[in-house]
Amino acid sequence: MPDIKHFDPDATLDTVVRLFWKQGVASTGIQDIVNATGLNRSSLYATFGGKQQLYMAALERYVSDRSHPVLGRLAQDGRGLPAVVDFFANLIDMRCSGEFAQWGCMISNAHAGTENGDADVRAVLDRQHRRLHDALRAALTTAQSQGQLAENADPETGAQVLALLAHGVNLRSRAGADAAELRRTVAAAIEAVTGQARRSA
Repeated sequence: MPDIKHFDPDATLDTVVRLFWKQGVASTGIQDIVNATGLNRSSLYATFGGKQQLYMAALERYVSDRSHPVLGRLAQDGRGLPAVVDFFANLIDMRCSGEFAQWGCMISNAHAGTENGDADVRAVLDRQHRRLHDALRAALTTAQSQGQLAENADPETGAQVLALLAHGVNLRSRAGADAAELRRTVAAAIEAVTGQARRSA
């Protein structure tokens, strides 16, 4: 007879995502996963493989459920600069308040963790950084077409700067940075890359 699973693998993976996201890979052992999911090791191994395979599945789930929708909306938003401003405002709100406060971003956490030494993890991180960059560049290009940027502002350079800033917000918020301080920094960076300060002076 075929083996019948008496648990929901999708629900289990969601639990594991939250565990790795909050605690990080280095601080999460198999026993932590067993405790959080209520499953025994043999069930976990049979369904997902070892800890590394489970982490990769969780990382991909985080990307598909949390990163892709946000970046997709940003890339397709026709408002231009207000879309960029709202993206960072929502990012700071999520990282500094509510259920996921001080969890950071699972992608940014991996950039800063030992797990980035794995080639498969690094491939996901590189892919996600390109998506973040491309979404910001699309929004800034729309802003440029609508006359929202200074004449010498470059959407490509701006996207590179703001993509790094997004990772910085994620990591600093995980360390408990003040939301108001992050907002001031983001506002200054957006002014710098778009030329808004010079235009309004």
